[in-house]
Amino acid sequence: MASKLLMITIFVLDLIAFGLAVAAERRRSTATIKEDSENNYSYCVYDSDISTGYGVGAFLFLMVSQIIVMVASRCFCCGKALSPGGSRACAVLLFIICWVTFFIAEACLFAGSVRNAYHTKYRSSILTSDKPLSCETLRKGVFAAGAAFIFFTSIISQFYYVSYSKSRAPAPYGGESGVGMAAYK
Repeated sequence: MASKLLMITIFVLDLIAFGLAVAAERRRSTATIKEDSENNYSYCVYDSDISTGYGVGAFLFLMVSQIIVMVASRCFCCGKALSPGGSRACAVLLFIICWVTFFIAEACLFAGSVRNAYHTKYRSSILTSDKPLSCETLRKGVFAAGAAFIFFTSIISQFYYVSYSKSRAPAPYGGESGVGMAAYK
């Protein structure tokens, strides 16, 4: 049977990761163009960089959650064979989907954190500039996409663990899962 303590721990870690990803989206860096009156230059000034920390925190909490689920389920490939049936088939499918959503969430969080931490250092002369200065910032929705995939990963990993636990349960009546041939000697 699935461990309730493990499922609660996974839920709490995923909830924290989701909250940090949402906070990172709301606190993305923004930039404003300032002009230096002495040297006639314009340059970018960025506000708080806290969303990078939130993104990295969400990345780490989701990674810890995934590691705990995979250790508890022996990464689906180690240990005793699973009982054949619908639970095993469901566990295999959910295992694959869980890893896909996990990688997408981690990619969004990592890329968003790196891109949010990058601040352009360019400046342009106001008198000789043909085009206005562009202060690059993170696109809106990168951390939100990471949060959405954290949500999907959380749900799928919970279902995966339950399906895995059901397929690890011993067969009812102590029977074997294979076909017995002893009667046909």
